[in-house]
Amino acid sequence: MLSQKIQDALNAQINLELSSSYAYLAMSAFFESTSLPGMAQWMRVQTDEERLHAMKLFDHMNDRGGTVVLQPIEQPALKFDTPISAFEAALAHEQLVTRAINRLYALAQEEQDYPSQVLLQWFITEQVEEEKTAQQAIDQLRMAGSDPSALLMLDQLFGQRAAAPAVD
Repeated sequence: MLSQKIQDALNAQINLELSSSYAYLAMSAFFESTSLPGMAQWMRVQTDEERLHAMKLFDHMNDRGGTVVLQPIEQPALKFDTPISAFEAALAHEQLVTRAINRLYALAQEEQDYPSQVLLQWFITEQVEEEKTAQQAIDQLRMAGSDPSALLMLDQLFGQRAAAPAVD
């Protein structure tokens, strides 16, 4: 059985993951509006991945007899004027999620909730990849600089990102 503290924290993390999905959808809309369909696709894949993360937590709570309480998802307060600013926002958001996962893991340790610790180990590893991927996109955009040809090549490259496999 999950303690109430763990349930509250997991519900907050579900909300954060769903909010992340919503934020990436806003980023996808930005890229669609700027004729960068590859980057829009990259963000759509990320949108779906964040939703899968929320569902992984959702299933964990249900499997352990917890009560999922879905909370409102606020409109993303994100404004972008360049592709790099969107990816910088993505990286900052992933860093926020990493901090939240780390706090949740510390709480699971404090509560001696071993099954949640196992689950959260997966998330900790996933966050390393999430931050790395966002940073690589920023680095590549910086290398492209103001060269429109390089930006279009990156857009094509980013558009090749495939959907993430389903999370067990």
